Amino acid sequence: MKHKPLYDALPFLKNVDRDKQEQFEEYFKSAPLWLFDALQIDDMKEGEVFVREGEPADTIFFIGRGIIEAIDYRIYGTPYDYMQFDRLYAFGGMEFLMDLNVYMTTLRTITSCAVVKLSRAKFEKWMYSDIRALKYEAKLVGEYLLKEGRNSRIYLFLQGSDRLAMLLVDRFERYSKSGMLYVKGNRQNLADATGLCVKSISRSVKKFLEEDLITKEGNKIVITQEQYQQLKNIVSAKIALD
Repeated sequence: MKHKPLYDALPFLKNVDRDKQEQFEEYFKSAPLWLFDALQIDDMKEGEVFVREGEPADTIFFIGRGIIEAIDYRIYGTPYDYMQFDRLYAFGGMEFLMDLNVYMTTLRTITSCAVVKLSRAKFEKWMYSDIRALKYEAKLVGEYLLKEGRNSRIYLFLQGSDRLAMLLVDRFERYSKSGMLYVKGNRQNLADATGLCVKSISRSVKKFLEEDLITKEGNKIVITQEQYQQLKNIVSAKIALD
């Protein structure tokens, strides 16, 4: 088996989708054998903060299963969820590349997660001895920073319900299955994700329901392919999405 050391070290990979497996295989393609013995697996519950901004960046984290979010608490003292991650990144890798000693953001699990941990010292030892891995890590960090910058610029031009529409469009493109998206309708979570207050979220949800841009099933917001396209058209009228 080509990636046997990887799957021996991270047995949960045998039970995740092929796309996630390929992400791990690519990232660890040239890793030395000693590195696999240094990997640790931590099963985390939903809502667990495992990285805090300003704390020593002494551990690198990889999300093997589940979804996490980055949070900024500096905006009027309230949490602002500015990005969600479901793909493979080395969290702590940016701090390594920028020679920073503390984490620059706070990370929290959205779902239960299988998190792979590696000490920064061993991560640095690997990167300094493997130019392919170092360049690949730099590429991923660059892509992340470009996407974050783009999202920040987009939100500058969006207000109120348009921000919620943008969020729902993004979630549909990333998480829909068979042309349907189900989103937990917790108003506070949606407020954290958009930077809006709960009252603005409630008004926007009511507006979208009245205009048949979303539907509700219990406490979940449901979006069909047709509704997604309508929401995308609303946002596209203000910014260029493609």
